[in-house]
Amino acid sequence: MAANGNSNQEIAAWRGVPPHSVAEILSAAYRRLGATDRAQAVAIALAVGELSVHQIHIPNQQREAAA
Repeated sequence: MAANGNSNQEIAAWRGVPPHSVAEILSAAYRRLGATDRAQAVAIALAVGELSVHQIHIPNQQREAAA
């Protein structure tokens, strides 16, 4: 969900947990990946095969702007 641009608050609402729990989980993931932020974590996860490009949803507005 983080790779798709969702905020901690959006992820928390969808998962039914407090936003600080999402922040703690993402911070732990950043440490494990050796990343300093969300974008770098996504890039590393893609590079090591923990995340597939097919799992990332690109909103239609961004897809059209990039074309």
